[in-house]
Amino acid sequence: MDSFKDVLEAAQMYCKAQMAEPTYNLYIDGLEPISFEDSSHITLSVRNDFICKIVTDRYLGLLKEAFKSVLGFDVDITLVVPSTPPHEVVLAQQYEANPASPQGNYEFTFENFIKGPSNQFAYAAAQAVAANPSGAYNPLFIYGGSGLGKTHLLTAIQTEIKRTHPDFVIMYVTCEQFTNELIAAIRAGSTEDFRMKYRVADLLLVDDIQFIAGKESTQEEFFHTFNSLHDAHKQIVIASDRPAKEIKSLEERLRTRFEWGLTADVQPPDFETRVAIVKRKAELLHLDLPEDVAEFIANHLKNNIRQLEGAVKKLNAYYMLEGIQPVISVAQNAIKDILNETQPVPVTIEKIIGEVSRTFNVSPADIRGTKRNANVASARRVAIYILREVTGMSMEEIGREFSGRDHSTIVYSLKTMERDMKNDQHLRETVSDIIKNVKA
Repeated sequence: MDSFKDVLEAAQMYCKAQMAEPTYNLYIDGLEPISFEDSSHITLSVRNDFICKIVTDRYLGLLKEAFKSVLGFDVDITLVVPSTPPHEVVLAQQYEANPASPQGNYEFTFENFIKGPSNQFAYAAAQAVAANPSGAYNPLFIYGGSGLGKTHLLTAIQTEIKRTHPDFVIMYVTCEQFTNELIAAIRAGSTEDFRMKYRVADLLLVDDIQFIAGKESTQEEFFHTFNSLHDAHKQIVIASDRPAKEIKSLEERLRTRFEWGLTADVQPPDFETRVAIVKRKAELLHLDLPEDVAEFIANHLKNNIRQLEGAVKKLNAYYMLEGIQPVISVAQNAIKDILNETQPVPVTIEKIIGEVSRTFNVSPADIRGTKRNANVASARRVAIYILREVTGMSMEEIGREFSGRDHSTIVYSLKTMERDMKNDQHLRETVSDIIKNVKA
């Protein structure tokens, strides 16, 4: 060997023969030689803190083995990051904070998931994926209404895989978060770091994928992320409030990929399952709940597990704070309170404009403002149309939200949208998906 660089290249080739090519390209190919001191201590540079941690945790042993194969003796290896731009520090911190857990909820495990006819299939599929990542169903696509346990299953998968595969890189993200991060990365010129963050995952869990509807840049990026992970035999789990075929403005190539593995639905629980959920929640809270009270709650809250759990929490609060025993008369008040608290929040103007903003990759300020370039004008017309459809606001009220536009301008925008939607199926589907998302 003529130089340290030749030694490193030979060691890299040794590693490449034992690694999947995408993994090698991400972690080993970019290593650069720094120094080779005392014939036994090697210093290499890596691109950022994120890669440094992964290589240190998972591939340092392989590197040492590779250098021994080339040199004939053992070496110590130090990895350094010569300079770390601020956005790369953020990525490293996000990794350290473990983005795998959406809320760190200790209850979201398989042990605490109440099975019944409405969710048995999805539960079994989730367990199979957790037991054999990328070897059972890939991807696993779970769908069902709000509050039925999809997030519980996703978190149970990540908890179990984290326990059995502590070296796995696990990423848990909502589709809205994925979209917002992509927009920020595009504006900051850091899309490569954004891609690396997700494409190094051994397990990627994506919640609320329906929010990808109509967002062309997000769909494009997720398509390539999906392909990269799937080709590398990494596990992907996706949750949605509806089947992929009902996400109208979803690209066909993504819809097809979502259906490559296994699709499992979660339905509202039957009476027996609802009673079991109520009792289990009471057990976790150490609340002595009479049978008739558990049945009363299950009889009156039928479509949402969060409401069932909320009612038990309310009863527990009454008991803990005021010493009020959980009897049916108290449960009646708790149910009334829960129903009032958990009715869908009225769709706000900000929520509508925010969803339109993410869909068209136009800032909310531009949508509300006076810019007239084509992309902004299109997003503004969609926002005006959806505000009218969903909120029933008057023309004058809508105009005030858009820099004081007058009545005739709003009328013109609405007529233009109605005409365009008749002739453009993609626009109709995009508007339909945005309305579903803001009402979710």
